[in-house]
Amino acid sequence: MSQGPRSGLYAVSSALLAMSRHLEVRDVLKTIVASARELLDAQYAALGVPDDHGGFAQFVVDGVSDAQWKAIGPLPRQHGILAAMLHEARPERLADVRKDPRFEGWPAAHPDMSDFLGLPIRDGDEVIGALFLANKNRTEENQKDCSAPDGGCGFTEDDQELLTILAQHAAIALTNARLYERSRELTIAEERSRLAHELHDAVSQKLFSLRLTAQAAAALVDRDPARAKGELHQVAMLAAEATEELRAAVIELRPAALDEDGLVATLRTQIQVLDRAHSARVTFTGHGVRALPAAQEEAVLRVAQEALHNALRHSGAGRVDVTLEKRGTGTVLRVSDDGSGFEPTAIRAAGRHLGLVSMRDRSSGVGGTLSVESAPGKGTTIEMEVPGG
Repeated sequence: MSQGPRSGLYAVSSALLAMSRHLEVRDVLKTIVASARELLDAQYAALGVPDDHGGFAQFVVDGVSDAQWKAIGPLPRQHGILAAMLHEARPERLADVRKDPRFEGWPAAHPDMSDFLGLPIRDGDEVIGALFLANKNRTEENQKDCSAPDGGCGFTEDDQELLTILAQHAAIALTNARLYERSRELTIAEERSRLAHELHDAVSQKLFSLRLTAQAAAALVDRDPARAKGELHQVAMLAAEATEELRAAVIELRPAALDEDGLVATLRTQIQVLDRAHSARVTFTGHGVRALPAAQEEAVLRVAQEALHNALRHSGAGRVDVTLEKRGTGTVLRVSDDGSGFEPTAIRAAGRHLGLVSMRDRSSGVGGTLSVESAPGKGTTIEMEVPGG
């Protein structure tokens, strides 16, 4: 097999063990890509998991800096050689990918690539991903075995065989990670259902107590105003507690309507509830957004919930506006409030993130970006952009 900085059975074993240590799908994808690039001594590696809309639900790269990745832009579509690997389910080993007639649609900021080795990741008859490497680091030996007439290809048949073994184990690791996440989702759904029942019971008890206390206050108003005043204070306290628990239910529970009604309708419904539950005016506007992959829709919904929670709970805003709109090849969520605002650098220095870390993680986890604009007394705008829609 090809000789690189790490080779042979030890290198393969290390790569497979690394994949088996992770249960989160994205962690597994990152490990597969990093292992493949190191094992075959390539400059770049990437792995795409297709969605049902002609794009990629996830796309992980190794060997590309954060600045380069940002400049490249939205996730790639299923086109050209990537589409061939997914749809025809066959390996591709090329001396110069740029000379292939299927080479198209690569962004201007994309790193320059020449020799190319890619193959599908299969789970039985299903293609669940495409793994490819580019720009093998040159040695005299890896010039000898090449499909190109000019001998310019850096990847060898041995490299292809090694990557095939890695892809087979990657399919197992990725399938196991998906099963784990599905199991966890079911557990979370069951827990949320239980929590919803508990919240319902707790709020019902609060409202019952609130009614009795209000009746007691009404009966005492004429004959014992001092006691009536105390009962009214109790009414205010019970009302505040019931309101907080209702808000928690709205913020924390993912409604089944997201699967049934889609993102736009679900956001509109939740924001109408928040508008009724809070003194602040909360509005929603949607412009021309079509359905997104399920993972992206849930991420957008979660970011919207977190941003709304921050605005309504911490900022003292009198108005919060939420928009969801098409922008170029992507979809943009914007949550703006006229509240007290904050200094982002001071918040980070103090370790108080107001959920910003979680929101950024959710955005990047589906190939999106998140920006925050705020200043003391100037309100806050949180913008999330994801590809597609």
